[in-house]
Amino acid sequence: MKKVTKGQWNGYDTYTLHSRELDVTLLPRLGNNVISIRDHIQQRDVLRCPDESELDFYLQKPYHFGIPLLIPPGRIRRGQFTYAGQDYQFDRNTANDNHIHGLHRTQAWRVSDIEEDDEGCTITTEFVTSDDPDWIRQFPVPLKLEMTLRLQGARLEQTFRISHLGDRPAPFGLGLHTWFLLDGQPDKWTITLPVAGTYGLDEELITTGEIMPLDGLEQLNRGMKLQGTNFDTMFHIGDNPVQATLMHDQGYGLVYSADPAYFKHWVLYTKGEADQFLCIEPYTWLPNAPNSGLPNEVTGLIELQPEQTLELQLQLEMIYPDAT
Repeated sequence: MKKVTKGQWNGYDTYTLHSRELDVTLLPRLGNNVISIRDHIQQRDVLRCPDESELDFYLQKPYHFGIPLLIPPGRIRRGQFTYAGQDYQFDRNTANDNHIHGLHRTQAWRVSDIEEDDEGCTITTEFVTSDDPDWIRQFPVPLKLEMTLRLQGARLEQTFRISHLGDRPAPFGLGLHTWFLLDGQPDKWTITLPVAGTYGLDEELITTGEIMPLDGLEQLNRGMKLQGTNFDTMFHIGDNPVQATLMHDQGYGLVYSADPAYFKHWVLYTKGEADQFLCIEPYTWLPNAPNSGLPNEVTGLIELQPEQTLELQLQLEMIYPDAT
């Protein structure tokens, strides 16, 4: 039987899902972040994990570690928009008085279910946005957020359920800012990302919605070495599979995929020239989507109706050399 064990990080409860291949550690009460994935087959950490000495930095910028949730992702001009007659004003937290990366930071989620069986193990957590005065002040339509992690062998499935608890349509977007480790060896890692173009940016780094040609980045469709790359780039997926593959020269790596019905965009981010990290970020909506004037089919903005429940799914699967 696979199992879930309880631990602590800086006095906050953690829950670790165990399989023969992986240990996956969740920190529910500080943002419901998957802060660690340990690969037992390769004896390495898969994600950028916060050290216990980095608590202050984590509290300030929790989206710099693990698999943080961005609700919604990206920038919103002046943090303001109106939707279905409701005004929204997010806090302005960038140099240009815009908003970036949503309302989800270090909110405390509640563990609602744990299951263990012969094939794998599962944990479900939940959070109601109206329980957070700071959230509901900025996004005054109440939502119930649930996340289920299912670990089965070398595969981690992540499922989100978003339930609309209010009485008028509301816009929704979700992204994941997933920090994969390169171990200081960008010359040994190759990223394959099927994409159709990049998005143009204005002077405030807000996407215009214009799709630009890939030019030198076309190599991503066939596999691009990370040595010498410097990504902070948003990509249009087009009709391609929503699937990123990150492989090491020695034949191990991972496939990161998401539900094509909802995830329309990728971001790649290396935090300067590629060295220690590659963030592979699936987004449902184009940043600043409510202000863009573009149709929802283009931006990926999801209109939630009262009493509607939306389900979003992602999957991360490790790849091992044939010898293992």
